[in-house]
Amino acid sequence: MRTDIQSQTLQIPNTQLYIMANNIKDRQEILDKLKIYQLNPMQEKAIPAVEVNENTIILSPTGTGKTLAFALPLINMLDQGCKDIQALILVPSRELAIQIEQVIRNMGSGFKVNAVYGGRPMSKDKIELKHTPAILIGTPGRIADHFSNNRFSKASIKILILDEFDKSLEVGFEYEMAGIIKQLPTINKRILTSATKALKIPDFVGLNNPSVISFLGTNDSKLVVETVISPAKNKLNTLLHVLNHIGNQPGIIFCNLKDSIQTVSTFLDSKNISHGCFSGGMERKDRERSLIKFRNGTYQLLIATDLAARGIDVPEMKFIIHYQLPSSKEEFTHRNGRTARVNAKGTAYVIKWKDEALPDFIEKKTPLDISKQADRKSRHWETLFISGGRKDKISKGDIAGLFFKQGKITQDQLGVMELKQDCAFVAVPVSIAEDLVTKLNNTRLKKKKVRVTII
Repeated sequence: MRTDIQSQTLQIPNTQLYIMANNIKDRQEILDKLKIYQLNPMQEKAIPAVEVNENTIILSPTGTGKTLAFALPLINMLDQGCKDIQALILVPSRELAIQIEQVIRNMGSGFKVNAVYGGRPMSKDKIELKHTPAILIGTPGRIADHFSNNRFSKASIKILILDEFDKSLEVGFEYEMAGIIKQLPTINKRILTSATKALKIPDFVGLNNPSVISFLGTNDSKLVVETVISPAKNKLNTLLHVLNHIGNQPGIIFCNLKDSIQTVSTFLDSKNISHGCFSGGMERKDRERSLIKFRNGTYQLLIATDLAARGIDVPEMKFIIHYQLPSSKEEFTHRNGRTARVNAKGTAYVIKWKDEALPDFIEKKTPLDISKQADRKSRHWETLFISGGRKDKISKGDIAGLFFKQGKITQDQLGVMELKQDCAFVAVPVSIAEDLVTKLNNTRLKKKKVRVTII
């Protein structure tokens, strides 16, 4: 049996309003840390709904801040005195797990959070879980493994969050999800989020009379969808013309198959167009490095499967390209959600072979004229790897100091920096990257001798 999603009226008792008012100061401190100065309408409506309802569904397009919509109220529901896991967040992909973990850590709430997922050593999970987090994020397979081996107490898990639940509850995950939720009899609050309108939720989720916050189909999107006709079945040359029409802007090129990614990548290499790749067939480390180099500007283009359509932490981008047509309306929606996020403008380019039929969910319109070509400039940034991170008590300030003092660079030459548990990545101008490696490799950062290399 499955339950239909039905909207509920949000009722907030006076006592809850008082509690919420007392949380405003703490919440503002968190928002200041995140450099967020105003919640959007979805978050304004979702946060009180999550606080006062046992069961809440948040439906909102990709990129509208659903993580913050459940994470902000979640922090206020946790007990500082409890030493066990209190909230479990289940997600369909490791990338989404990592992204949520980073958002919650950046909130600086004082509560420990960890993400566990397939593809990384189980030994790493065991080490991190020895110091039990208040919030545990994970993919169904990895969480089921920890549950079956009783690696932590489940007795204090009161809050269950299913992020991107339309993926988490689909065939393939459903058996594991049912097994996990069955072992959580103490759940008293459920929060489900999605960027698509999945109408049926299995009974085993225990979602009774949910409050539904829906911002789907509000027609506020500033997305423009353009169709480009390829005269040949092989669309590579048309793709090149589209990229040259767009010019130097960050964007994602979506393919349906990892083999197609390789074909497009080889072609762009032959045209000296810098790019990264992202697919399920790649090693986790290689995927993460592709995202890092995309975020810091070393790559302006990312060639990806639908794995990149949701749950990855990438910057706002001006466009996405459907090099191959999406197989469903849901994937079309999620791909498009990578651009025109929140209130920004963005364009989705659909490349269609002249004899190819567009799916019903893509509007038929006059093809775009791409004859006007822009100049593509050479890439500006290179990425340096540093073999030291948070566990070595190294901070971003320490790294910046090393680059300024020993690297002799100026502030505008220090690009985006990402600090990880055991390493760091820094974007620097291509023109000085090799010189910086010569100056900084095998130097000391805090008490650790670090390697500095170009990746």
